[in-house]
Amino acid sequence: MFVIGLTGSIAMGKTTTAKLFAEEGVPVHDADATVHRLYEGEASGPIEAAVSGSTRDGRVDRVALGKQVVGDPPALRRLEAIVHPLVRNAETRFLKDAERAGAKVAVLDIPLLSRPAATGGSMPRWWCRAPEAMQRTRALERGVSLEQLEALLTRQMHPMRKSRRRADFVVDSGQGIEYARTQVRQILAAVAKMPRRKK
Repeated sequence: MFVIGLTGSIAMGKTTTAKLFAEEGVPVHDADATVHRLYEGEASGPIEAAVSGSTRDGRVDRVALGKQVVGDPPALRRLEAIVHPLVRNAETRFLKDAERAGAKVAVLDIPLLSRPAATGGSMPRWWCRAPEAMQRTRALERGVSLEQLEALLTRQMHPMRKSRRRADFVVDSGQGIEYARTQVRQILAAVAKMPRRKK
């Protein structure tokens, strides 16, 4: 099975691109959705112990958690040390299930490929991009404050540059969904001709 990583910064069209892959019959693992599930249960206790006051009624309060970790690198590292291994475990289960089901290609939809994924970090990378002004507009429309956006982009600056340099393909989400759909289909056609990479 050919495993590819799909990444990009906030509001760059990654979620929409992942849906386009799914519409082409490719199984897609959504790391953000996995984190949401973890926040609802398994990860809430450890996160509260690491970042006090970040949960409510046994669930992680994302707003409260965000306020505590933004601008606090040690708190963010404690959070990542809890969440990243759990997400990697979920990715491993997903890939095993997809391979057993006979999938030829699978996608790991990951916020930024700055951490090892279940494949050991050797998978081809797809980077989603959009004009900066469009990115900011999309993010603000989602309810992200300007302060939160600036803090996130500052924190992601190094991983973003690293991921862009290592990208095998770039999906431009700034020219409409049909243009992005065409790119996804072209990528899948190219993948069919690419040699598998060792894990």
